[in-house]
Amino acid sequence: MGILLATGIALSPPAFAQSPAMVENQAEYVGSEACIDCHQQAWQAWQGSHHDMAMKHANDESVLGNFNNAVVDHQGKRNRFFRKDKEFWVNIEGPDGQFHDYQINYTFAFEPLQQYMVEFDDGRVQLIPFAWDSREKAQGGQRWFHLYPDTTPTDEFYWTNTGQNWNFMCADCHSTNLKKNYEPATNTYSTSWSEINVGCEACHGAASEHIKLAQTAEKKPNIAIPSHFGFDRDLSKSVKEWVYQQGSKTLQPKTIKATNQLQTCAQCHSRRTQLNETGDHINGSFFDRYRLNLISPELYHSDGQIYDEDYVYGSFLQSAMAEKGVTCTNCHDPHSAKLVIPEEAVCSQCHSAAEYSAEKHTFHLPNSEASKCTTCHMPETTYMQVDPRRDHSWHVPRADLSQHTQTPNVCTQCHDDKTDQWADEQIGRWFPNSAHRNQQHFSVAFYADSIGHQAAPDALAYVAQDASISSIIRASSLERMSGNNNKNTLVALGRAVKHDNEMIRLGTIAGSSGYNGIDRWRILSLLLGDPVLSVRAEAAGALVRYWRELNPAQKQTLKTPLDDYIAIQEFNSDRGFGRTNLGNVYRDIGQTQKAINYYLGAIEIEPYFENSYINLADLYRAQGDERQALTTLKQGIDAQPQSSVLPYSMGLALLRKKDYVEARRYLRQAAEQASSDSQYWYVYGLSLEPVDVLAAGQAMNKAYRLSGNPQHLYAQCEVLARNVQQGDIAKATEQCFSALSSVVPSGVVEQLKAKSQRQ
Repeated sequence: MGILLATGIALSPPAFAQSPAMVENQAEYVGSEACIDCHQQAWQAWQGSHHDMAMKHANDESVLGNFNNAVVDHQGKRNRFFRKDKEFWVNIEGPDGQFHDYQINYTFAFEPLQQYMVEFDDGRVQLIPFAWDSREKAQGGQRWFHLYPDTTPTDEFYWTNTGQNWNFMCADCHSTNLKKNYEPATNTYSTSWSEINVGCEACHGAASEHIKLAQTAEKKPNIAIPSHFGFDRDLSKSVKEWVYQQGSKTLQPKTIKATNQLQTCAQCHSRRTQLNETGDHINGSFFDRYRLNLISPELYHSDGQIYDEDYVYGSFLQSAMAEKGVTCTNCHDPHSAKLVIPEEAVCSQCHSAAEYSAEKHTFHLPNSEASKCTTCHMPETTYMQVDPRRDHSWHVPRADLSQHTQTPNVCTQCHDDKTDQWADEQIGRWFPNSAHRNQQHFSVAFYADSIGHQAAPDALAYVAQDASISSIIRASSLERMSGNNNKNTLVALGRAVKHDNEMIRLGTIAGSSGYNGIDRWRILSLLLGDPVLSVRAEAAGALVRYWRELNPAQKQTLKTPLDDYIAIQEFNSDRGFGRTNLGNVYRDIGQTQKAINYYLGAIEIEPYFENSYINLADLYRAQGDERQALTTLKQGIDAQPQSSVLPYSMGLALLRKKDYVEARRYLRQAAEQASSDSQYWYVYGLSLEPVDVLAAGQAMNKAYRLSGNPQHLYAQCEVLARNVQQGDIAKATEQCFSALSSVVPSGVVEQLKAKSQRQ
């Protein structure tokens, strides 16, 4: 493993480590107990809160689960939770398929479930797969349950694998002043913290200077106190006064003054990748320390509603609330994390109760669940089986869109015997003059892109340039433009790289991937000097792949931001993606053996990470070593049998070797395991044409049904028409032509028919 430490490239020290905006506050951490005497009320509110209980040493006070020799059967196997004196232990299955005793060292959270963690000799802290349902028994709680019942040792989220690793996945948010302290050479951790849970300084910052000033002020009452009383951040609300404006149903901000509150909360309440431990995400850009996940299909529905867990920030940035200067503490007490006032009154702080009454707005029984603001505007999605989370984007329900974009609709989630069309008509009767109903919406562009619709590139480009839409949506539209290269895409990218919002600039990097190296350099080179770490580093990571095409001056321009990119990957070298990204850099700059070493290192520490095998096989293939490429792909398939991309790559490799029988077997495996990937079904269909034309047509038809892309249907018709003289192909060909005529101009079908008749 030691070879992975040496980069062997003449690059400068990481630029981000020297940036003035990222110098860590010189104050020292003193611990929450130092705050008690002066802040009794805040201390009491914090006691027993989610922040206080974020993580604890396992003891009689913190452990909620039943460890009194409790037995839980899972998949016919007996799991036991027991005690040894004051210690808590479990007997559960390990990655070797055998049952072992593991000591519980830490608790994780407390309601509506509590998880438990085991510390291993190499410093890893892993969450066991069983959680304690801490709800009342009447609610179905007070029981053990398996969080991921279908996982196997080759899954990322198997309990001893990286998906359940506290050091990388959880620690930065659940403890205070966390230092990961990963050692790549030995693949070990010595993670440290100043407080095991989320203490006062996790939000306020190191408090030693604050305490000194407080003590000085007590002795010298007339002394001038610096802003924020020794802290380097302002955690107040952005709007100090809300005012009534004629004709508005809601109070409006008198002024909005940006504070540090949102970015402080967002550190933990967001889906993001950590880039380093030195960037100042509070006074600088959030993207100097974290790379926020944008509104991607993996996390959100096409209209921005939550799909997977997003921890709030990505949703909130879409909202009108964010635009108006609302911050977390307008609704939540920062110390208890509870609502500042009862739920039914929170919204009426700004929204006129008279205007949003049951009679005028909800049209449901007053004081009923259906009449609550949160029911329609903050629908819940349940994660981890028992943990409902509310959507903080406050979308206006759009049944009219749900009919076309397959997005969830709160109306039909309650009225599950009705249709979206029914809901749309009902809303139309209640709000005949609504500015929202039948209004243009970005979800149409996002959905069109998800199904490969031919109009999607232009639609995404228009969304990206719409100044009335939130920055995170515009950035996400740019990101989704990946692979596109038409005129409107270029215009959108050209404007976005100069935008003052870093998310929008960031979106251009993925969005420009459809262009060749020369053109992409022209689009992105401006970002190599960007003041925000995420932007310049990610731009460098995208452009280094064209290293061999660059002239000396361009390589010199790329040098410093590439240092930043490398430093980020080295910080994340405890994960397969970090080492694989490093392998990609050294592959691109021609240091092949280093690249191979990093890929092999990625495979060693995370054998179920697919991309490392794919990239290593591609590198072997580029060297002309097809045998080693196939061996690598086979190794990956064995290590990650649930993968679809590995057998797909294997199938393509075997096609190049003209081993068509084996190629078809792997392509079928890829299509069946991906199930909903239209491209896999399309390529599998093409491979079937020489041996089974009807089966080829069926595979391509499945691709069309999955994607809605007329090109897949056209390809099916073309294959059938090309073989129309065989057996029963004529009938299938006519059926395909009939279906195609409903989605493409008639001239296209006629040309295809004429072509088939000439064959």
